[in-house]
Amino acid sequence: MTQVQKIVLSSSRDIPFNKLLLSQSNVRRIKAGVSIEELAEDIARRTLLQSIVVRPVVDADGVETGMYEIPAGGRRFRALELLVKQRRLAKTAPVPCVIREGGIAEEDSLAENVQRAPLHPLDQFRAFLALRERGQSEEEIAASQFVPVAVVKQRLRLASVSPKLLDVYAEDGMTLDQLMAFTVNADHARQEQVFERLAQSYEKQPYAIRRMLTEGAVRAVDKRAQFIGLDAYEEAGGTVLHDLFEADQGGWLQDVGLVDMLVAEKLREAADTVRAEGWKWIDAAPDFAYGHTFGLRQLRGDTVPLTPEEEATRDALQAELADIEAKYAESDEDLPEDVDQRLSEIETALAAFDDRPVVYEASEVERAGAFVSIDRDGALRVERGYVRPEDELPLPADPEPETGAGPDGDGEDDGDATAADGSAGADDRIETAEPEEEDDIKPLPDRLMTELTAHRTLALRHALGGRPDVAFLAALHALCLKAFYPYALDTCLEIDIKSVGFHSQAPGLNDSRIATEMAKRHQAWRNALPKETSDLWDVLAAFDTNSRQALFAHCVSLSVNAMFEAYNRKPRALAHADRLAQAVDLDMVAAGWTPTAAGYLGRVTKARILGAVREAKGERAAQLIDHLKKVEMAEKAEILLEGSGWLPEPLRTPGRALPPVVEAIKAEWVRIEREANTEPTVEETAADGGEPAMGDEVDFVEDDDVAEGHAPYAHAAE
Repeated sequence: MTQVQKIVLSSSRDIPFNKLLLSQSNVRRIKAGVSIEELAEDIARRTLLQSIVVRPVVDADGVETGMYEIPAGGRRFRALELLVKQRRLAKTAPVPCVIREGGIAEEDSLAENVQRAPLHPLDQFRAFLALRERGQSEEEIAASQFVPVAVVKQRLRLASVSPKLLDVYAEDGMTLDQLMAFTVNADHARQEQVFERLAQSYEKQPYAIRRMLTEGAVRAVDKRAQFIGLDAYEEAGGTVLHDLFEADQGGWLQDVGLVDMLVAEKLREAADTVRAEGWKWIDAAPDFAYGHTFGLRQLRGDTVPLTPEEEATRDALQAELADIEAKYAESDEDLPEDVDQRLSEIETALAAFDDRPVVYEASEVERAGAFVSIDRDGALRVERGYVRPEDELPLPADPEPETGAGPDGDGEDDGDATAADGSAGADDRIETAEPEEEDDIKPLPDRLMTELTAHRTLALRHALGGRPDVAFLAALHALCLKAFYPYALDTCLEIDIKSVGFHSQAPGLNDSRIATEMAKRHQAWRNALPKETSDLWDVLAAFDTNSRQALFAHCVSLSVNAMFEAYNRKPRALAHADRLAQAVDLDMVAAGWTPTAAGYLGRVTKARILGAVREAKGERAAQLIDHLKKVEMAEKAEILLEGSGWLPEPLRTPGRALPPVVEAIKAEWVRIEREANTEPTVEETAADGGEPAMGDEVDFVEDDDVAEGHAPYAHAAE
């Protein structure tokens, strides 16, 4: 029986630091991993945890010189050297070393670096959790491990995922990106439920996991969440889901019922406050449809004037603002921080003076009401002073015109009435009796009034047709009556503005930027016009030409109806809408419309989704998502189309060129194809403006922090 030769390990002993020097045999040439400074701090905290491999230095005759070179452990040596330079370590401090004598020095260096097994990420996560459970705070762990606190929180969150899922990850049954996605929801049961659903689906991308874990939740940027505030929601016991691995815009509010209850309570409190002002009715809801005030008369209140003290304060602020602007008017440098902050304070204070409260007559308040809702930014919106038609006072009877009172009156017969015996009227008789003349003047007969005013109407038409300036003023007067005085009958022009049923056609339109800007413009003109319709003509006549034209354009704009309605086909009207869009050079991209999954992509067929991506980004981009289910396809298409300027056919202005960004995208992709063979991801394509390349598998990266290497622990400390 052959005896197995026993392995003899290299000897080890402490060698003074000043007897050590670096070897040229160290294979590590490129800096990587923890910096020398961080390693030095770690050694200072915990001493040297790993011995240094050294070899004796010999002279030309092979005699040891007493010095030792380091083929493996150069970074540890440099860290010790730094501590010596900082006088935190003695030059002769003993350093534990393993002494190698046989073999090749380069082989020692290579083996130490290659054979070292990196710590599995899950072990690292659990180690952080163990430190946390032993009483160390997140800040203390970050300091001891030389990583940011945010990285510690990420690793602790990963360690807190369901043990069942961690076991799957440990067996390589799940990627790190997928594990990070599961951290969005801390509920282990929910995590395991989603994991089981993934087993039944071919779609296992991280974004799909996040979507399933947060479905039904309310985004923190939702106006309802902004209205009640995250603090109030959490104080009421609500849970906020956060994603530590991507920008989540504040997270998700998981308890939707609690959100709705808090919103209803806060709106009810606001409605009670407004109701205390004496309004007849209050209508409160999170939002109202666009055009909800159409058909209601809005009261004209009086703005509360400034007190003498407020006027003095405003004048002082305006003077200070003028002084600052004059002082820095010719300066090319940025304003000092304190000056810029003061300018902001002055502008805010002056804006508060402009936003004065409005008071109404008590008798009108008793018949009017207010709408209480939430605006697009989550602030309370109160629209006061609207009178419903049924609450209007009866219109006063018009005075009787100076005409005959007819058979039943005291005036003359109109000549067309039938006699009491059924025979023809006096005008139809061959022989008529002259009416007896009376001394007093009677009103004119109705028939005669009609004939006379017919002559006057025709003459007015002819005269007005020769006076464009007066015709413009008359049309503007009529339009203003329709737009700002709903029940006024103070014009002889038969010009009308009809309402469009936006409320039933486009949900959420009332919160759009365009709707907000339109409302502000309308209110500004309302404030510029008189309360009484009898004063309107004189006010409009006093306007300068530019003001009249601007007001006319606003009033005419309110009559536009370019909506497709299935029950009311009007191809010629829609064709005219195209001509009008060309005339004003309408740009729906600049107007704020973008193709989102909720607003367009998720409501059309997969073929149309692919067609949109193909048109904006090219065939290869479409092929990246053509295998997805419709929901996922719409979500990824939204990312691809973001910023591209793509529009569906109904929103395009005929004759208007494609957005420059679309042309630039195509040109950029041609350049990329010629100069490189890289294959960007969908998100890289959307961000860079290029067309994505095809591949066997596309990784939809969800987080900029993990876009390189897909491992937050690998680079977070950098």
